[in-house]
Amino acid sequence: MKPLFPTLAALSVLMAPALAMGQSATDADANGDGVLSLEEVQAVYPETTAEDFDAMDLNADGALDDTEVQAAQDAGMLGAAD
Repeated sequence: MKPLFPTLAALSVLMAPALAMGQSATDADANGDGVLSLEEVQAVYPETTAEDFDAMDLNADGALDDTEVQAAQDAGMLGAAD
């Protein structure tokens, strides 16, 4: 039983940033439409410029869906949430 606790503690520490990023992106969807506008992204990631947003918007539809948000996070294009 003792080896389980340190393993779970280490896993929790390693997973916290990933969970925080995903939660922040979900929380940014202020109008609940399932996608993020530039304004919604900037509310959580204020350093994001229009050019950054355009680079993340892979299908150029003016909004970021879950796949685009994940790709941006994986590429390090979204900074730490404020």
